Amino acid sequence: MATGTQAMGGATDGMGADIGVYGLGTMGSALALNLADSGFTVAVSNREAEWIAPFLAEAGPLAERLTGAESLEAFVAAIARPRSILFMIPSGAPVDAMIAAIKPLLDEGDTLIDGGNADFHDTRRRSAELEGTGLHFVGMGVSGGEAGARNGPSMMVGGSDHSWEQFQPMAEAIAADFEGSPCVAHLGPDGAGHFVKTVHNGIEYADMQMIAEVYGLLRDAGGLGAVEIGNLFAEWQKGPLSSYLIEVSAAALLSVDTQTGTPMVDVIRDQAGQKGTGRWTLIEALKMGQSANTIEAAVGARGWSSEKAVREMAEPLLPEGVQDAPLPEPGDLEQALLAGRIIGHAQGFRILSAASEEFEWSLDMARISEIWRAGCIIRSALLDEFADAFRGELPGGHLILAPAVRKRLEESVPALRRVVAAGALLGVALPALSAALAWYDTMRRARGTANMIQAQRDFFGAHGFERQGEEGKFHGTWNPLP
Repeated sequence: MATGTQAMGGATDGMGADIGVYGLGTMGSALALNLADSGFTVAVSNREAEWIAPFLAEAGPLAERLTGAESLEAFVAAIARPRSILFMIPSGAPVDAMIAAIKPLLDEGDTLIDGGNADFHDTRRRSAELEGTGLHFVGMGVSGGEAGARNGPSMMVGGSDHSWEQFQPMAEAIAADFEGSPCVAHLGPDGAGHFVKTVHNGIEYADMQMIAEVYGLLRDAGGLGAVEIGNLFAEWQKGPLSSYLIEVSAAALLSVDTQTGTPMVDVIRDQAGQKGTGRWTLIEALKMGQSANTIEAAVGARGWSSEKAVREMAEPLLPEGVQDAPLPEPGDLEQALLAGRIIGHAQGFRILSAASEEFEWSLDMARISEIWRAGCIIRSALLDEFADAFRGELPGGHLILAPAVRKRLEESVPALRRVVAAGALLGVALPALSAALAWYDTMRRARGTANMIQAQRDFFGAHGFERQGEEGKFHGTWNPLP
């Protein structure tokens, strides 16, 4: 094995590698192989240098396009100028440390690309810190998991125009393809790409939670087994719910545990973890005064799932208070899930719109819909409809007000009402589906109830309020308490 500044492999025999990939974990390895498979030469390196030789050995014929470098100096030297260097390392402090270490080795025009799930605030800070140095920084969201990274992910790119021009041919070559269109786009400067990926993950949380809620209603109130539910989901995959997550859910429900011979889902402990992007979506939405209650419900449900011991203690102690109600028909469940999915996406796009205005990103919602149509986790048949909606008549810029989307909701919301009502009567929690319906009913009513809240605030705190049809702040003439 080479040491010091020596490199392994032959990809740099000419002018140098087209791109460098630092970080040979699951995603980094897959992206490096994807790049090589697409005809590009790739320099690779890793903090644990002992990972490099096995990676090259396992690459097979693609190793001809790969060059391994143990030292940072050799890695940088193996890449053609102006360099594009992709970091696939843990977000946060490791990225800052890597920038500090590699920066002295770079030249004007070189571009650093962070392909991890980074906090977009960090990406904006790093972009600002490199401004004026001649170096460029890209925050790139990558969705699709290991299989997507290897065979074609959806990628959301933020950064300078220069960095995009340099990286675009490679990005479009390795991205997922939807009917001849690559699922990658330059969405805006600094943190735009990472923010769009964050919201993508928030929508993913809501979508997964809603699917889990329908599964729970069928299991706990309907008494159906995993195979029956899996077959139903597989049928839904043929209709308007067609999506990667429905497909995955059906396949998971039909999978069998080799140790016990029972459905795999039945041996899995009912506790779900989270890496933080769902919470980030929610936090940023609240900062901008936006509602994301479907995502909030999904994040909360994962938190509740962690309280397994409390739930086991509470089950025999808390009264049910349930009432008889018929189990919703499969058609109602399908339509309810469709309505919930539309509303979850609408909330996500509203967050993106608010962020675009606040950070002056000029995000193209139609293009975002398009690059999510393949390669990413939330890819679905609905995204084509959303892209068309954003390019057509869109009152107030709200997805739910587009004519085609209104028609979808007109057809599906009645089923959502019946399913949420049945869940409440039968004592089966449907937090995300219930949140979707509450948001929909709030948005469709011109006069809400915030006047009562303003009255309360002025009564006990003299905070003031606005009167209908009048400018300025007013105070009420309140009756004294008895």
